[in-house]
Amino acid sequence: MRLDKFLKVSRLIKRRTIAKEACNSGIISINGKTAKASTDIAVGDVIEIRFGEKLTRVKVTEIREHVLKKEACEMYEVIQQDMEL
Repeated sequence: MRLDKFLKVSRLIKRRTIAKEACNSGIISINGKTAKASTDIAVGDVIEIRFGEKLTRVKVTEIREHVLKKEACEMYEVIQQDMEL
């Protein structure tokens, strides 16, 4: 699954267009490497998102094309969430 679609389906980022812009601006990385929106992700990958002063690091636990809102958090495990870098 593409990174931008995963971010949207898992509800880490609300809209896919915003996820794509975030990827293209370099604030999202996978396994320590800057990632493009089209980058394929796999179970076990670590995604790092930096929005302003907030850093969120999650591990992909499952990949599904469609998911209910209440089940979206099952697609990842939060490893680190800091309000300040």
